[in-house]
Amino acid sequence: MSTAALDREVGGLEFLRRIVAGEARNVPIGETLGFRAIEVEPGRIVLAGKPGAGSLNLIGTIHGGWSAAILDTAMALAALSTLDARHDFTTLDLKLNFLRPIAAGAEVRAEGRVVHGGRRVALCEGRIADAAGKLLVHGTSSCLIVPRGDREKSQ
Repeated sequence: MSTAALDREVGGLEFLRRIVAGEARNVPIGETLGFRAIEVEPGRIVLAGKPGAGSLNLIGTIHGGWSAAILDTAMALAALSTLDARHDFTTLDLKLNFLRPIAAGAEVRAEGRVVHGGRRVALCEGRIADAAGKLLVHGTSSCLIVPRGDREKSQ
């Protein structure tokens, strides 16, 4: 099972549906940080995660970097869900507002949504909520949309 969106031969939505169904492996960062895709539809994805003690900061809450990673992933994958097999994406910017702390071992859901999808840039919004639906972190990002061949040329 492939883990890389670079290896995909199908559109982004179909690729993500395979991950949700367990037919393709989870995104590598999700394996490392403890989150997985559980729902996907065009322009929207939901990730579920349970950060462990290894993600704690010095004050005993989950480090903001964990939140940044799961929200960046959710927003970027929401953008991917709108792309055909000929296009790729990369995050241009990321802005987060940390509203409440996340406790180690607490199950959270991160939702990414495309607010506006253009030909070259997708504007996305993301939110992390706890099991009760309380908003913990809010974020926005922009993803650059590029033809798949452009990425290989720049490396």
